[in-house]
Amino acid sequence: MDELDRQLIALLRKDARMNVAALAAKLGVSRGTVTNRLRKLEDDQVIVGYTVRLKPEAEPNYIRAWMGVLVEGNQTRAVTAALLGEPAVESLHDTNGRWDLLAELRAESMAELSKVLERIRLIKGIANTETNILLATFR
Repeated sequence: MDELDRQLIALLRKDARMNVAALAAKLGVSRGTVTNRLRKLEDDQVIVGYTVRLKPEAEPNYIRAWMGVLVEGNQTRAVTAALLGEPAVESLHDTNGRWDLLAELRAESMAELSKVLERIRLIKGIANTETNILLATFR
């Protein structure tokens, strides 16, 4: 990946719906160059998909939370697999520091979140968790 690829990715991060002509104009290259770069980035799985990001206010009825997970011993693979099978886990991250994993959770109500937390706490290999409810997103 070179500087042009990084600039292309930066533009797509701001607006993944930007068309090839607009990308080419902003980068000062031809549409063919952009098309070839995108194809290569996709083929190399640097770009693995395009998505829609919603501001949290667009779905006001959902509760979002972050859960830090401490894994017992070398159970990370099993715990990761179990968490990825949990429908309320929006994303899962391997981290360093106090927590081994960081999970983003989504629930329709506090009662549902409580049930999700109960299910997660029953996963074999989890030593401890800490959950923080997301109150606001600024960026």
